[in-house]
Amino acid sequence: MKIFSKKTFKSRALTLPCILVLLAMVSWACNTQQSGSGSAKDSSAQLPKRPNILWLVTEDMGAYIPAFGDSSAVTPNLNRLAREGVIYTNLYSTSGVCAPSRAAIATGMYPSSIGANHMRTDSYTEVTGLPKYEAVPGPEVRMVSELLREKGYYTSNNYKEDYQFKAPVTAWDESSPYAHWRNRAEDQPFFSIFNFTTTHESGLFEPYGFRHIEMRHYHAGDTTYKWAPGNMTEEETPVHVPKDQEFAVPPYLPNTPVVQRDMWKLYNNISEMDQQLGAILAQLEEDGLLENTIIVFYGDHGGPLPREKRLIYDSGLNTPMIIRFPNSWRAGETDEQLLSFVDFAPTLLSLIGEKPLEYMQGQAFLGDYQAEDERQYIHGAADRFDEITDAIRAVRDSRFKYIRNYRPNQGYYLPISYREQIPTMQELLRLKQEGGLNDDQAQWFRESKPKEELYDCEVDPFELNNLAEDPKYQDKLRELSREMDRWLTDIGDIPNFPERDLIHRLWAGEDRKPTTADPEVVVSSGRAEITSATAGASLGYKIVRANGEQSPDWEIYQKPIDLADGETVWAKAHRIGYNPSQIIKQGLN
Repeated sequence: MKIFSKKTFKSRALTLPCILVLLAMVSWACNTQQSGSGSAKDSSAQLPKRPNILWLVTEDMGAYIPAFGDSSAVTPNLNRLAREGVIYTNLYSTSGVCAPSRAAIATGMYPSSIGANHMRTDSYTEVTGLPKYEAVPGPEVRMVSELLREKGYYTSNNYKEDYQFKAPVTAWDESSPYAHWRNRAEDQPFFSIFNFTTTHESGLFEPYGFRHIEMRHYHAGDTTYKWAPGNMTEEETPVHVPKDQEFAVPPYLPNTPVVQRDMWKLYNNISEMDQQLGAILAQLEEDGLLENTIIVFYGDHGGPLPREKRLIYDSGLNTPMIIRFPNSWRAGETDEQLLSFVDFAPTLLSLIGEKPLEYMQGQAFLGDYQAEDERQYIHGAADRFDEITDAIRAVRDSRFKYIRNYRPNQGYYLPISYREQIPTMQELLRLKQEGGLNDDQAQWFRESKPKEELYDCEVDPFELNNLAEDPKYQDKLRELSREMDRWLTDIGDIPNFPERDLIHRLWAGEDRKPTTADPEVVVSSGRAEITSATAGASLGYKIVRANGEQSPDWEIYQKPIDLADGETVWAKAHRIGYNPSQIIKQGLN
């Protein structure tokens, strides 16, 4: 049966007894399987040498889907991907929120190593009193999309960026709500991303309704399609899951009508996202590209609910991933190895036959340069969220999670105004005020935190029973504490480092954001050479013809450019984290 479809439709989920759904939630909340199936070792012999790569990225996504054990959402397209692909159960973001995690994906580096972990670097300055800034990785660092462009790939992003720095003009062939692989040159391999925001935590706000802009996925690539601003009304919004269905609620949230309604919104949003995703995959099939494209579905971190998003419990870090490989390779498998977002960039390079770069802090889990050993640990970090700062670090192996709190006198719950628009958050605060929370639900509202936390995720999947002071677990606590110390030293992370001092360091002691030096364009004998005095600057150029026509995209400068009579070269330089240069225009002398 053909599942991928452009049509949106109303569907109904099968209602399971809540106890069965709760058991399913336990299975995903803190995955405990031993790592790795081992069958990926021969990947370089099984995959195309220069495959197309399609990323389908949704937001705020815990494992709330049937392929991962929770049958409340209606996801026929993800179900098909799971049948034809590999389910990865132990993927973890580096942060429980989007922008730092996207910085890790784009660079292959931990956000706390490059000044990208405060959410966000350019927001809430009226509260913090800090200047707007950007993450500043080393001069050798490039966005992985730019690295693929250099190797001949067409790269497109539709359309969210949010990397904690402005992407250089060289990062993408196109990044817009209309970006699509269909805009590439004939037979050019592509790396294309489609982002789905329907599942974002704001999708739980009232009044409820899907964002009009997300309907573009049913018209992907059609530049004539326009959408209305804002959101649909609830009456206009498709209902994929019955409103009267009863949902299992994780134990850290109260089971009240308000929470049940938010759970319905969550599953209805996921079901709509599945339909949008199916429309993109239908186009891939129509173009005859399904069997030479590696399709990757994943979320940008864990779930959207309170005590999920922003936290570095598994509910905030663990997100589902499904990879469908061409020609049924590894179809139907489950891969339980530990994976981190910092592994994505090196894996992309490995899949196209390129060696991961030395500065990357992750390791390839597929392709020609797949790491010999699977990772033993994943790491996470939490710092400022909007207007309030905390400092927490975490390390996890296949079973145990260790958390170190650098501000133990500060409670876990932070009164973040954006999150408090979620009705479930308002319900938690109401019940707290009335004394109506049980011990598991009240735990998040403690006025202080232990300096260390240790959880056995096999028996405590929701991370509620701290074993840090239990004598039986001291060897494990010491092991994970040493691993955290090693990691912090290796990446140069100083937890609880004042953000103002961080900015001072990123700006090399200056009081303003550095600016990339204007490129120097030298034209001689009909050829243009471009350089920049700023170490690590990406160099982009366009050719403007005598009649005024110009290339639509900025090309990456890699070698001297031939110019014809009457042509002018436009050049722009941009180091990540710096202000970009001005555009310099130079014609034949």
